[in-house]
Amino acid sequence: MSLSELPIEGGCRCGRVRFRISAPPLLAMACHCTGCQRMTGSAFSTSLAVPEAGFAVIAGEPVIGGLHGYPHHHHCDWCKSWVFTRLAPEMGFVNVRATMLDDPRWFAPFIESYTSEALPWARTGARHSFARFPEAGEYPALIAEYRALIA
Repeated sequence: MSLSELPIEGGCRCGRVRFRISAPPLLAMACHCTGCQRMTGSAFSTSLAVPEAGFAVIAGEPVIGGLHGYPHHHHCDWCKSWVFTRLAPEMGFVNVRATMLDDPRWFAPFIESYTSEALPWARTGARHSFARFPEAGEYPALIAEYRALIA
């Protein structure tokens, strides 16, 4: 993906909830935690961290599912697809499920987290792997490296 391809859109399985991303993602990620495994019914979840101002729901009314405190996992009420996650409001970004993009073929995880809980056979090929999450001080360099990669 290059920045010239923005905006990009996506939606849930049935198409009732639609969204638009109009700002470059901060990171592309895969999470191997058992919570993500259970929410996706798969080995990991995939997501794009998108600045809050660059994300908009353009159709439908997502509902909160999964955990009901923060983070808020937003789903389509009809098909139950997990579409995006809003972390605590002060975080300033939304994690959009990469598989919900209209064309997710360009997506590749740049970082993977919670490899400590990964299924033994699950590998993503991400450039950076973390047993849990990166330390807070590591994010600026990771974001800069990812931004340079997609520019």
